[in-house]
Amino acid sequence: MTGHHQTLAFFLFSAFVAVTLAITTWVSRNRRGSAEEFYAGGRLFSPLENGFAIAGDYMSAASFLGVTGLIALYGYDGMLYVVGFLVAWLLVLFLVAELVRNCGRFTLADVVAARMRERPVRIAAGTSSVTVSVLYLVAQMVGAGSLVSLLLGGTGAAARAWTVIGVGALMVIYVSLGGMRATTWIQIVKAVLLLAGTVVLTVLVLLRFHGDFDRLLLTAAARSGHGRAFLAPGLKYGGDWTARLDFISLGLALVLGTAGLPHILSRFYTVPTARAARRSVLWSIGLIGGFYLMTIVLGFAAAAMVGPVAVRESNAAGNTAVPLLALDLGGGAESTGGTVLFAVVAAVAFATILAVVAGITLASSASVAHDVYASLRRSRARPRSEVTVARIASVGIGVVAIALGLLARDLNVAFLVGLAFAVAASANLPVLLYSLFWSGFTTRGAVWSVYGGLVPALGLVVLSPVVSGSPESLFPGLDFQYFPLQNPGIMSIPLGFLAGWLGTVTSSESPDEAKHAETEVRSLTGAGAV
Repeated sequence: MTGHHQTLAFFLFSAFVAVTLAITTWVSRNRRGSAEEFYAGGRLFSPLENGFAIAGDYMSAASFLGVTGLIALYGYDGMLYVVGFLVAWLLVLFLVAELVRNCGRFTLADVVAARMRERPVRIAAGTSSVTVSVLYLVAQMVGAGSLVSLLLGGTGAAARAWTVIGVGALMVIYVSLGGMRATTWIQIVKAVLLLAGTVVLTVLVLLRFHGDFDRLLLTAAARSGHGRAFLAPGLKYGGDWTARLDFISLGLALVLGTAGLPHILSRFYTVPTARAARRSVLWSIGLIGGFYLMTIVLGFAAAAMVGPVAVRESNAAGNTAVPLLALDLGGGAESTGGTVLFAVVAAVAFATILAVVAGITLASSASVAHDVYASLRRSRARPRSEVTVARIASVGIGVVAIALGLLARDLNVAFLVGLAFAVAASANLPVLLYSLFWSGFTTRGAVWSVYGGLVPALGLVVLSPVVSGSPESLFPGLDFQYFPLQNPGIMSIPLGFLAGWLGTVTSSESPDEAKHAETEVRSLTGAGAV
């Protein structure tokens, strides 16, 4: 890219970073230092504010960069991510949002531990939450590296590496200083910027094609090199039985995984009541639904105007399709309009990454401190002690995410998020649903459910083409690929449910009917909720 692109984009990057750091500094001076303040922002946010924050948390680099790139490269099959991401919210609305807000306090483990022996359940749920969060963070790091690599004209691995390190450092600052309140306001600002940028790009695309969506699709198909097959199922997932099973596995992971994402569940604790949590989800569904409809337009527009060949040349996984589309819509690489629009889109994408990593890091550090650390102590940790541990944990989680982000830098960010969703659906969703709806569920069932989904999911990923055995894998020179699918959901999700059932029916522990009755009343009515 030209020097004008670099200068303007870095100016906009710096402006967003300055604003978010100012928010963090202001919040850190006005916080009370309590656990409720750090983990839940004092439960002071309105449904509208929390709805925007949830949308900001959910509309990640995977959506803005990865999904549009997959649509640009694979057409119809790339839209699977859009459908899965959006349909998942119906499950969240009807089965999770209000019940979790009533039963929990800060984390997923709060809901499960309400009627179980706390220590083993909290350690298991905390471990799973941190694992899911780190996988999700890796996707954001990869997106940041791809974005800045494009901005600097592909000047080598060093620039990408320093970008990932810089993003990691900023997320630690946001979380350790500002906690949930700063993170929420950063998410709100980011959601407004992202929605505004996406609307502008969509309007420009429709103007370019005079509002004729059929013409847009036909142009994309013609330029794709695949003809009409670009607009039909099967280009990526229809080749053989393995690809079709991968399609089913990914769909299950995307639809079921959202309800088990720690940073989404923690959002329901930032509002004062369960009714406010439900209204937050309604707001977020509207915002997220509109956004994903626009990403479909942008993905096919990138195929039609930029072309899959140019997208692949810029980034093999397609992560830079939207910035390249913005460059074309603005008038090209040497035009003022192209320079400005590219820089704005790049800055919005970078803001998206910074905001999402802050939310994920906060949720994972809360799991470390509130669940794992507090359970390992002989006596319950004092709230201030927990907050200190959470701040320290955010540093460790940041380091791990940076290291894995550098390792996975050539994978598509939406694909990486699909893996995180699969682990969340395998380990977190079964224990959550069993705890809320099965009166006979026991502590052993809860622990087995978490590890029975988590271990197979991670093990199958390690033995899959993602890690070895193909030129696109993390270690292309090695081959210990024994599991043919790229997404483990079709195997690991049923195993999580099965392990929970098996652990319960083989347990000598008698389920506490009174505690279940109390949990049921509390989840449905909100009586006794924090």
